[in-house]
Order: sequence, then C-alpha cells, then structure tokens
Amino acid sequence: MNEGKSPVRILVVDDHPVLRAGVVAMIANHADMAVIGEAGDGAEALDRFRALRPDVVVMDLQMPGTNGIDATLAIRAEAPSAKILVLTTFAGDTQAVRALRAGASGYLLKNSVRTQIVDAIRNVHAGKRHIDSAVAEQIALYVADEPLTDRELAVLECVAAGQSNRDVAAELGLAEETVKSHLKNIFQKLDVTDRIRAVTVAAQRGILRP
Repeated sequence: MNEGKSPVRILVVDDHPVLRAGVVAMIANHADMAVIGEAGDGAEALDRFRALRPDVVVMDLQMPGTNGIDATLAIRAEAPSAKILVLTTFAGDTQAVRALRAGASGYLLKNSVRTQIVDAIRNVHAGKRHIDSAVAEQIALYVADEPLTDRELAVLECVAAGQSNRDVAAELGLAEETVKSHLKNIFQKLDVTDRIRAVTVAAQRGILRP
C-alpha cells in the first residue's frame, strides 16, 4: 500500500512503556507507517513534536504531569494543522468531547487498538475524523444534555472525595442550603437520585476527571 510514497511518520505518547512498545510493534508491521519517536508524558510529547514534526501523534490521555488534553492544546497552539489521535481507556463522552475540542482528530479506546489503530492512523493522516464507535454512541446519547456548571462540578468533586454537605459548604465557601440546591441540579442533569449514583455516572462519563 502507498508504493512510492513516504511512510506516515508517527510519534507515540504513553506513560506505560509496555503499552507504548505494543503500539509501536503493531505499527511496525505496516510498510506505510514509521514510528519516529516516543514520549512518556505530555511535556515530553511537546518537546518531541517540536524536534521531529511527525505526521500523526498517537496520544494517551491520562499521564503524570502534563496530560494528553493539555499536550494536545499545546501542540495545536504551535502547529494548528497537527494531527492527533487520542488513544485511551476512557470511554466517557465528556473526556472525548474535551479531547476533540482540544484539537484531536481521532479518539480510540485501547481495547480497540489491535483492530482499529492502523485504520485510525490512516484516517487521521488523511484529514478524516476517527472516533471509536462505542464513544460515538455515548456522545450521541448525551449531546443534548445540559452540562454541569463549574460550581456544580466543584460540588460534585467534593462529594466524590467523601465530603458531607457541611464539609462541601465549608470547602467552597457556600451556605449548606446552596450546596443542597446544587446537588438537586446535578441529580437532575445526570438523571440520578442519589450522591453515590451521581459520582458513579459522572466518573463513567468522564465528567469527573480521573
């Protein structure tokens, strides 16, 4: 495939060396692709991108220090035409939307790597979007939902940390009744009826950042 053409030059970014090596090995089986560099976190990804100018960046989301979304924002700020394929374990619609808004062209779940990564890289390199079907379904399901406000998210993060309404009020400088009002709105937006379910759903959807 692509005889006579230069291979797609790829930078692979993941903080787990074994996973990174697996992705590199899968790409190595295809003559139209070449891994030209690797990085273990978002800050290193930006440095390697500047030095190598790859055609496609395969970017993990959750990494120590600079995460994949912030790295994507930084790369796209310097190179608006950069093509980035997010590779992650997080199937939540909110994380996917954040990544796409940051400038990613693709969003692929790690459990789909063996069957989809080659096509995903080719699609992204060709200027197309590639979104894992499971993630696309989640985005479609919740696209019309009203998002949590920054204050509601702050309340939910405190709840997820195990704080009572009184603790949340003290932490955020709010009246306890205001916290209860925020929780009522949160329950309605997430279509749940209690705190535990609110935290569970928010974590599954990527509203609560890991």
